Amino acid sequence: MKRAGIYIHWPYCKSKCPYCDFFSRVAKVDQDELIKSYLDDLIYYRNLNNNYHISTIFFGGGTPSLISPQNIEKIIDKITSLWHCSENMEISLEANPNTNHDNLFSDLKQAGINRLSLGVQSLNKNDLKFLGRTHSLEQAVSSIEQVVKTFDNNSMDLIYALPYQTARDWKQQLEQACQFGFKHLSLYQLTIEENTVFAKRGINGASDEVCQELYSLSEDVLSSHGYNRYEVSNYAQSGFECRHNLGYWEGFDYIGIGNGAVGRFHIGKNIYNTFYPRQQELITPHERAEELLIMGLRLKKGINKKLFRKNCGSELDECTNQENLQKLIRSGLITNTETSLKTTAKGNFLLNYLIENLVK
Repeated sequence: MKRAGIYIHWPYCKSKCPYCDFFSRVAKVDQDELIKSYLDDLIYYRNLNNNYHISTIFFGGGTPSLISPQNIEKIIDKITSLWHCSENMEISLEANPNTNHDNLFSDLKQAGINRLSLGVQSLNKNDLKFLGRTHSLEQAVSSIEQVVKTFDNNSMDLIYALPYQTARDWKQQLEQACQFGFKHLSLYQLTIEENTVFAKRGINGASDEVCQELYSLSEDVLSSHGYNRYEVSNYAQSGFECRHNLGYWEGFDYIGIGNGAVGRFHIGKNIYNTFYPRQQELITPHERAEELLIMGLRLKKGINKKLFRKNCGSELDECTNQENLQKLIRSGLITNTETSLKTTAKGNFLLNYLIENLVK
């Protein structure tokens, strides 16, 4: 059996954040009808490939904490009835403090969620207002306390590099985040994406120099509190890395369910990009190699060459521009061994540049 994860995308939110360029909508929906379509799609993909061993499920969005716990349970039960699943399956859900209500987190745990990721985004009330978040700092702290109490495996999202943010302000938030006792922290640099409200307002992000300063500060502070940066934006206490997201970065298959979800899905010996509604697009060997290179370099440990060969069918050296690789090695941006290819601390700031030069 082949290892795979399942991503459940819930595209609905209570409000649209001004920095967000993800596929999401603010609308009322017939939740039961939509969940039925999710269950039908799971059956559809099961009929295309019944040889998966499901190791992770991830409810993302949008705001999947808007899904009723009863419907969460229906989806989990359907997955476990269709495929062989790991006994210690990681089942994650993203939640926002503005959806919290009495017993929400305990009900989600009862429904089968065993890893909760809380989208706080800031521990500063002025930052929350700037980011267009509709929860207060008090709501955020209340949700944080409940999540940490309810879930042994937990995570919090924060956004940094706001236009006016100083190193002192950011360090204060990081120290506070560590004190809450989360097992995992995701720190995302604010980027101003085209067609977002921020872009239309002409808001600019922090300078490259400030972004690098805050990024380095993040690693220094979190490592002093026992968090290891295992991916560009993700830090974890030992043993609490997000296994589902590691599946993306290491090149394992995943099934995408819901409008806005994509997947990497094997039918026979071929691998396909899948997208809503029930569409499949063949991925060529060159495209697959390029994708694995882009995703794998995000990891601190880099690309495992043996795993690359298993998931791609080709040797990593055959799929990279060797002349440019040697230049990058001499520049101290990349290290290349018999078993792995990875960025250096210096190269980590230039990830897009490295990828452009390495892709054949």
